[in-house]
Amino acid sequence: MTVTAKASPGARKAVLSWAFWDWGASAFSAVILTFVFSVYLTDGVAADTESGSQALGVALTIAGVAVALLAPVTGQRSDVGGRRKLWLGIHSAIAIACTAGLFFVQDEPSYLLAGLVLLAVGSVFFEFAEVNYNAMLVQVSTPKTMGRVSGFGWGMGYFGSVIALAIVLFAFVQPDVGLFGVTSEDGLNIRAVALFVAVWFLVFALPVLLFVPENPPSREQARGNFFAGYKVLVKRLVHLWRTDRRTLWFLAASAIYRDGLTAIFTFGGVVAAGTFGFSQTEVVMFAIVANVTAGIGAVSGGRLDDRLGPKTVIVTSLIALVIIGVALTVLPGKVTFWVCGLALSVFLGPAQAASRTFLARIVEPEREGEAFGLYATTGRAVSFLGPLAFSGFIAIFDSQRAGMAGIVLILAAGLAAILPVKAPARQDG
Repeated sequence: MTVTAKASPGARKAVLSWAFWDWGASAFSAVILTFVFSVYLTDGVAADTESGSQALGVALTIAGVAVALLAPVTGQRSDVGGRRKLWLGIHSAIAIACTAGLFFVQDEPSYLLAGLVLLAVGSVFFEFAEVNYNAMLVQVSTPKTMGRVSGFGWGMGYFGSVIALAIVLFAFVQPDVGLFGVTSEDGLNIRAVALFVAVWFLVFALPVLLFVPENPPSREQARGNFFAGYKVLVKRLVHLWRTDRRTLWFLAASAIYRDGLTAIFTFGGVVAAGTFGFSQTEVVMFAIVANVTAGIGAVSGGRLDDRLGPKTVIVTSLIALVIIGVALTVLPGKVTFWVCGLALSVFLGPAQAASRTFLARIVEPEREGEAFGLYATTGRAVSFLGPLAFSGFIAIFDSQRAGMAGIVLILAAGLAAILPVKAPARQDG
């Protein structure tokens, strides 16, 4: 991949260093939050799966509210102070420390609260770090290369999660005696996974801190304490409403379809097992192949982003996702799920990566952190849509397959919402 960064002799190194953060951080999302440690908390630590799942849901809901309320202001203050990289490092370090702390959560109910607190706090600071990471896109790219750099970073995240999941599966989870002699006694093999992810995250977070220059301070000076930032934020939102409603409409529209994109991966494994009869092994195999496919799609879509613009990539991807999603809801058989599921994965990465570049291309200079904080907040504000549509359609039609139709409806709504939003102007540089 050929990329260039803004007026820097070490452009390739800067881009690769920036993308390595996503390679490492994706292990926290995939292994800790989604596939391994959260399952350990609900199935191995909690007294029973139902109460454990409910407690996990409450913990992550509280974490989501914290992100929604705090992300814009934390991003804003990192912009003003010229400390975007510094706060990326601090927030990443806290997430890594919480991940490492999960090693001490044994498989007894008395450890559940500690595990949930560490998981929730880690997820909050992980998302704060993502705000700063996304804002740094403008530091490692030019308007001409922003699409491919964003796609490359997103692809690295997918590939990194595949490698991390494979290591976790074959080195710790599956063997009776895993790496370093760990066994399942006291949940040691899963607790060791937490240490592995902490080290993995740390190692791949270092390059961006070492080789990407810090953003310069904003011309605006920070005043007052942290909470004074909310006053500034309200003024900014009023200013956007008066002068740049496109940004606000994009934040709202992207929040809808991004929740649909998230729901595809969240419930894909459930549908594969429940509707199409996949075994646990087949689900894991599909997850690995799907992540690889999504990574390839993200990298390829990034190049099209630079040529055609992010809106074209987003709209094309959403149309394809809706069509494929409809096919998946009506056609039977495992082959159907493999074909349609992987086809969905191809378009997931481009839609996600192009959404990041769309915002980066329209935001005012020196406001990137604040903008991506709002990006995180709007996404959190409607994060109930995908799960609600999935569970609601199942309740209405008494069919898990109908739940996929609910997700398709969310994607179609997001597509309709993004169509009127004016595309960013084409730029060279």
